[in-house]
Amino acid sequence: MSLDSWTAGSHTFDGVTHPTYRKGSGPGVIIIHEIPGLTPEVVTFAQEVVDAGHTVVMPSLFGTPGNKMNILTVAGALRQVCVSKEFTKLATGQTSPVAGWLRSLARDLHAELGGPGVGALGMCFTGGFALAMMVDESVAAPVLAQPSTPFAVSKARAADLNLSPADLAVVKERAANGCQVLGLQFTKDPATGSRFNRLTRELGENFIRVDFPGMGHSTLTEQRQQEGVDRVLQFFAEKLR
Repeated sequence: MSLDSWTAGSHTFDGVTHPTYRKGSGPGVIIIHEIPGLTPEVVTFAQEVVDAGHTVVMPSLFGTPGNKMNILTVAGALRQVCVSKEFTKLATGQTSPVAGWLRSLARDLHAELGGPGVGALGMCFTGGFALAMMVDESVAAPVLAQPSTPFAVSKARAADLNLSPADLAVVKERAANGCQVLGLQFTKDPATGSRFNRLTRELGENFIRVDFPGMGHSTLTEQRQQEGVDRVLQFFAEKLR
């Protein structure tokens, strides 16, 4: 699916500007693309969120919007993120700097649309960004689809939530006060490490865990699971209306 029917724009915070694509009406949802970028599969999923009655904003953080997923586009996106100071890749106990930009986007969307808050969904490399956005009270429905940062190349990194201790404390407090977090992964996906076990320990019953069997990765796009899509749409409907 192409971006032709989406409205192109941009958002600037703290001197950093990224393009955005917007469509729909109703409560706001920010969908953050996976590597290599805003692929047709990501746009297809976002259209389903629009069709369910939401205003969807998709930032373009890296890659070329509309490019398909293949070896060349993945390699190009990895080169971008590896040299960018906006993203942490291997560091533990740190929040990626881009979280501040994403929180600003969420605040602006919530201020415009009102309601209990906005939804935030990250996937793959950006999966944990929705958790970092939850630090801001404008985010009422965070969804983590196969969170894969920091890269799970050691036991410590495989369990790391890509959050600073201070941000983790806020996330735990918000969860304790009833802000639930939805997570989706394949049980044998090496990229997600042991993060879901850690989230269960940290957030308890307020982490809603959805596990699919096997070694797939992209639960909502390349290896799309209809149950996962349905659970996400249900979660947004319950939390944002």
